[in-house]
Amino acid sequence: MHDSQNLSATATSFNRTLSLLKGLPFDMAREHYARAVQVGLIERSMLGWARFERHMDLLEKMTLGPWARRV
Repeated sequence: MHDSQNLSATATSFNRTLSLLKGLPFDMAREHYARAVQVGLIERSMLGWARFERHMDLLEKMTLGPWARRV
């Protein structure tokens, strides 16, 4: 019983790691956008950020399909 619990915990951790790795390119794009705003390359705008975030969410869902992260 103890071994099966360890295996289950390992599988859960592995799945979480894969999920994070699949989302990494999208998280990096979000980080680059935020940095561009900080240095003044992109105008600071809540509407602009919301539009960008919607596009990133759609791109992630189109790219990863059923493996895309859910909020």
